[in-house]
Amino acid sequence: MGRLDRVSPFIVMDILKEAQVMGDVVHMEIGEPDLEPPPSVLEALERAIKEKRFYYTPSLGLWELRELIAQHYYQYYGVEVSPSRVVITTGTSGAFLVAYTILMDAGQKVVLSDPSYPCYKNFAHVLNINPVFVNVDKSTGYQITLDHLREVGDFTAVHISSPANPTGTLYQDENLRSLIEYCEEKGKYFISDEIYHGLVYDRKERTALEFSERAIVINGFSKAFCMPGFRLGWMILPDEVMVRRAELIIQNLFISAPVLSQYSALGAFDYEYLERVREIYRKRRNLLYQELKDVFDIDAYPEGAFYLWARVERYGLDGYSLSQKLLKEAKVAVTPGVDFGDNNTDKYIRISFAKDGGTLKEGARRIRDYFMR
Repeated sequence: MGRLDRVSPFIVMDILKEAQVMGDVVHMEIGEPDLEPPPSVLEALERAIKEKRFYYTPSLGLWELRELIAQHYYQYYGVEVSPSRVVITTGTSGAFLVAYTILMDAGQKVVLSDPSYPCYKNFAHVLNINPVFVNVDKSTGYQITLDHLREVGDFTAVHISSPANPTGTLYQDENLRSLIEYCEEKGKYFISDEIYHGLVYDRKERTALEFSERAIVINGFSKAFCMPGFRLGWMILPDEVMVRRAELIIQNLFISAPVLSQYSALGAFDYEYLERVREIYRKRRNLLYQELKDVFDIDAYPEGAFYLWARVERYGLDGYSLSQKLLKEAKVAVTPGVDFGDNNTDKYIRISFAKDGGTLKEGARRIRDYFMR
């Protein structure tokens, strides 16, 4: 089997494509913010267009944006980061591809949780890197643990997301610390996907950089900043050698991240606006959880992101079959759990609350009515 034969479809995108041609569908499948970015983002975009900022930036990104992101780490987390360690990427997807390329050779192993964001494993397959899955569930708080890493034995990197997709769970501080310290002790890389930071509802999120400056942190503007189509992310790398390796990859694969998006992001760090975004999604989480907590078994209360991980086996159907029935018969689009792995994921669906309250209530009503027929 060739490396590309192992790349699986991103099922949620197939469902979105199918749902878009049906009409009158409540979209609860895709994790895309429906809110606008901070007004200062649109002002910066308009200014960049008027000033004809159409030309390549340096491959590592605009220095002003790298400085701004470094300032963000100090202001938001109290962590000092040199702007020279910040690398601007074409979305977090570009960051994952670059990180895997500079950290691992073909045949080496990256540890991932099951369930987890499906594109991680596909990036590994494209590069002939071997994803090694560890099963996480309610008993582990849907987190990779130190025992998992000890059981895996030999690996090159571990890649976590906190808050996690699809569960919305946030890594506990002590577990996060222990994983990072273990990786440092064993000479392994620790990659932390923090794309849902800023969308954490009941306690303060911690960046992996608070525990070690050797952690590789990936984040971006798609979720909390409400800028999904701008395709802009960033990485924090530990040293100049790794930054230079990333620069070489970006020069060849991307030239630079989207230029207008970079100028737009100079207006993104409006903390007052971003706090309002967080509060809106907190209310949406509470609304949808209350609407559906008696319809499905929800064993991962979402501390962050904008998803409910809902167990459906009480209805005698696997998650994929149920998601198809909900789409075709109830006109509600959700994502089958099998998109996120093999660890009992056929018993789940993922429901997104990245929509306004009226849409969520209508979607929940259609789901309840479907089961009451």
